[in-house]
Amino acid sequence: MAPNDSAETNGTAVRRPVGRRKAARYIVPVAVAGVAAATIGLVPALASSGDPDLPKITAQELIEKIAASDTEQFSGTVKISTDLGIPSMGGLAGSFLSGAAGGGDGGKDTSSADPQTKLTELASGTHTLRVAADGPDKQRLSVLDKASEYSLIHNGDEVWAYDSGSHAVYHAEGRGEAPHGKDRAAPEGVPSTPKELAEEALKAADGTTSVTVDGTARIAGRDAYRLVLKPEQKGSTIGSVTVAVDAENGVPLKFTLQPSSGGKAVVDAGFTSVDFGKPAASSFAFTPPKGAKVTEADDADGHEKEAREAAEKARDDLGTFEGEGAPKIIGKGWNSIAEFRTPGGAALPSEASKDVPAEAQQFLDALGDKVSGKFGSGTVFKTRLINALMTDDGRVYVGAVTKDALVAAANAG
Repeated sequence: MAPNDSAETNGTAVRRPVGRRKAARYIVPVAVAGVAAATIGLVPALASSGDPDLPKITAQELIEKIAASDTEQFSGTVKISTDLGIPSMGGLAGSFLSGAAGGGDGGKDTSSADPQTKLTELASGTHTLRVAADGPDKQRLSVLDKASEYSLIHNGDEVWAYDSGSHAVYHAEGRGEAPHGKDRAAPEGVPSTPKELAEEALKAADGTTSVTVDGTARIAGRDAYRLVLKPEQKGSTIGSVTVAVDAENGVPLKFTLQPSSGGKAVVDAGFTSVDFGKPAASSFAFTPPKGAKVTEADDADGHEKEAREAAEKARDDLGTFEGEGAPKIIGKGWNSIAEFRTPGGAALPSEASKDVPAEAQQFLDALGDKVSGKFGSGTVFKTRLINALMTDDGRVYVGAVTKDALVAAANAG
């Protein structure tokens, strides 16, 4: 699809506080329209040859179309691929992320079906999801594997999750909301549809962003416009974000995040099939299979609470973060960098350390790039999206920015 003339401007977005989502909680909030009104021009883009021939639309009009969408019913299949450039190490990384997200269980027996741990697997690799929604009180998400399936069902006051691989069930009752206090199908930070990914990207569309319409596309049998966001600041590892928006109802159908370094997309999530009719009621019904081990949310939450309290105590005792117990944010927009200190000011072992075997030191050195500057010296650990600089005196700088940007932030600090 060839690029087309498109709107591209700078400006300062009107940021309005976004409260609890309205009934259509899977759709981008109306507050996003404020971004469009403040930052986007009025020149429309045209479809190129071979793409759907749709009416002209500006970037501002397209974002307003997303924000105004009231679609609450849909079902379909989503394919999501995430490539941060981190070796899988035989699933070790995924297991670590799952444990970290759950806060640890302190040796207690928590359910392998707990969505807070299970769905973090979506953070790497390629996965096929089946999704369905019928208003704010009924959603279903299923992660399909070659030999198993994981399903998360929210139906009124109940939440069920079932992992067929381990024959484990997670159950939350009487909450009237999705798991862990979130009005969404997956734990916070875990995307389940292109809509949720698009929402986060649009929140960043402020004075540091170019927002354009770049032609049309055909996604899952639906005509769509292509909305493109590009950071205008230098130093970001994000090259562009493209959202394919349904031309009829304004629902994001596909989300693609390209790194500034080029190559394969870091995140590519889109419907391969979609139906905006009312899903069958059976989609949201669940009965635990015979012999399955059922873990009640109250039991699991008790273990998580203990782990959180222990982590908070450790943070207070060691002075993990500077200031008021939170990282210091340097910069703005796509170039934001979080600065904090490691517990007790600990740093990675250096070559001068006599307590570290040479082989172990070589392994640590291979994981990152040694850097130095006014701040002293340290090591930069890189992925295709998020990079981190850990200085030898225990400071850490993290962001979706380049190595040079991290070094510059450390020097300024």
